[in-house]
Amino acid sequence: MNRHIPFARLHNFRDLGGYATEDGRTVRPGLLFRADSLGKLTGRDGAKAADAADVENAADAADWGRFLSLGIRTVLDLRYPWEIEARGRVPEHPSLAYHNLSIEHRPYDQATLPASVAAGPYLAERYLEVAEDGTKEIRETLQLIGAAAQSGAPLVFHCASGKDRTGLVAALVLALLDVPERTIVEDFALTERATPRLVADWHAANPTSELTWPAYATAPAEVMTLFLAALNTRYGSVQGYATETLKLDPAFPQALRTALLDRSS
Repeated sequence: MNRHIPFARLHNFRDLGGYATEDGRTVRPGLLFRADSLGKLTGRDGAKAADAADVENAADAADWGRFLSLGIRTVLDLRYPWEIEARGRVPEHPSLAYHNLSIEHRPYDQATLPASVAAGPYLAERYLEVAEDGTKEIRETLQLIGAAAQSGAPLVFHCASGKDRTGLVAALVLALLDVPERTIVEDFALTERATPRLVADWHAANPTSELTWPAYATAPAEVMTLFLAALNTRYGSVQGYATETLKLDPAFPQALRTALLDRSS
């Protein structure tokens, strides 16, 4: 199943709706989205672009119209402020509330890693660092997701490629919703469908640099499997991490389930 929503500029935009939980309930569609950088949207007006011969302008306008049609009301940008300054943010719009919550505190450059670095153990360790360093920002991210879900207003969270920081938050949310681990791992690995376009974006943005890491923009299932195993070992469960380390209210997981899951059939 291809869960990607098609855009010209965005390559990893997905709806987390439709996943089944352990007790047979389903994540409601159209409420929670994950994405790569929304800084690639221009906010170009479709009516103006329709009169132009410029194909790129028309593609930008179509992307912006498609994004607005999803009814998203909250954007959570998980990138560093310096990434936003360099690459831009989602265009301002009266319907959007924008929050920058940089959950990663120790930057690293995947593109320049040597080929000898194994993606699974390396990235799982980076994710664990984020889970331990970014507790304040991750807590706020989850609280905003919960608030949006309770109001019924669609929300999207994103980083640069929509894989690592975004994948970590998606995994936490799905686990709190009681989605099976195998499904969480499969959702993470869906980024592989976007890998060629993400790599092409990197080359376009860095024409004089060399991409040395073959695993760049890939999403091996092992990464998420190892990360979830590490959380379970250190905290007992994702729920334990959420309540004991993130200091979320113990009632938060159930409130999230009530807001984001369909009723049992």
